[in-house]
Amino acid sequence: MDQSDYRVLLRKEPEGGYTAIVPTLPGCVTFGDSIDETITMAKEAIELYLECLRAHGDKIPAE
Repeated sequence: MDQSDYRVLLRKEPEGGYTAIVPTLPGCVTFGDSIDETITMAKEAIELYLECLRAHGDKIPAE
């Protein structure tokens, strides 16, 4: 599998935890209770997003 790097923006939420947004992949958003958990969740979300694009024969966006 190809290795791609994507920028992930973390936002601290007022009610606790963090939201991760991947600007290059529209709709790729996840949440975690800690920064480490949020980064792990973001990596998984990116992998699943790219897997879905490949399954549909769509172009993989570059950062």
